[in-house]
Amino acid sequence: MDLTEYSDIAPFTDEEASAALTRLSNHPNTKWVSKVIFPDKPETFLQELLKSIHTVDEFQSIVMSKAIDWVIQTSMSQFTYEGIEKLKALDGNYLAMSNHRDIILDPALTQLVLERNGLPGTQICVGDNLLKVKSVELLIRSNRMIKVIRGISARELYLSSQLLSRYIRETITSGTASVWIAQRQGRTKDGMDTTEQGLLKMLDMSGTGDFVHNFMQLHLVPLSISYEYEPCDILKARELLISRTQKYVKGETEDLQSIMMGIRQPKGQVHLKVGDPLTEDEIREASFCDKNDRYQQIRHAMDRRIVSGYRLWKTNYMAHDMVTESKTYADRYTIEDLESFKSYLAQRMMMVEPNLDREALMDILLHIYSNPVLAKEEMSSDTTTD
Repeated sequence: MDLTEYSDIAPFTDEEASAALTRLSNHPNTKWVSKVIFPDKPETFLQELLKSIHTVDEFQSIVMSKAIDWVIQTSMSQFTYEGIEKLKALDGNYLAMSNHRDIILDPALTQLVLERNGLPGTQICVGDNLLKVKSVELLIRSNRMIKVIRGISARELYLSSQLLSRYIRETITSGTASVWIAQRQGRTKDGMDTTEQGLLKMLDMSGTGDFVHNFMQLHLVPLSISYEYEPCDILKARELLISRTQKYVKGETEDLQSIMMGIRQPKGQVHLKVGDPLTEDEIREASFCDKNDRYQQIRHAMDRRIVSGYRLWKTNYMAHDMVTESKTYADRYTIEDLESFKSYLAQRMMMVEPNLDREALMDILLHIYSNPVLAKEEMSSDTTTD
């Protein structure tokens, strides 16, 4: 695959990654990170290790898998996954479309599962808003990151979308790699996992055949990741609350803070499910619709799989009953569970400005947890109606 046209958005090559990791080895935080993920080694171990790595695959297997293992051990009570056999059964590369709850962990956990099962890692679509800090850019682009350019004019966005679409399609169809992409721009902040129709239009832009051929080429596979305790839940609630009355403007280092909170915050149980790939029959049925409706059909098919694959936890059931002032799911948790959850929510509320409307903030926070239950209820209702 000729990367000349895509040099600005493609992941680092092995040579570029090696140079980037050598630069990272001199970062002042490297010794601290080394002590965290390699506690039995000298504090200069990671520094020397980064200098010795020559390929992206080496970096993934030697450093990143160890780092993600550390995140699992220190911030999760359990990490599980299912459906990996569906990826093993695929003939060729695929486009994994995932719900998006955490900036870094959603794709990172996916890569760990792939490695544990002897499957190649994917390239990962990431917004360029995360690249403001040079050390973060060096790290992420050495992790097979495809740069998604944001915050540009409509004309620039159209051209950028064309380029991204071509790159994703060529990466998959040439056999170079599979690709991970979130189902929407930015993380889900209200607990509702929905696919952006514009994303599907972007993917179709590079197709040279008919609608069915274009989407069959991509081998769309849904991924559902479920956190018992939502990463950055209070920061998401704060952003939604402020956005009700004014345009929300992120601070210069806000994305970096979210990355660090997402990594460190206790997340309880976490589950990743690989869903059934989109079928040719579903794509063909969508192709019979008018232009916009055909994308809606694909979107609904992916949403059903992602919502269906989302695992509900006690936190979701408790939040639902608190929001609805009912005991609908009281058999899923104990009084002690409920008191512990209320205490957790109160602690989260203390992490943001005291002048924010506390009642409105709590309502948003609760809906982040209760909305996945509502989504499953609505899906079940739609299925029954059909």
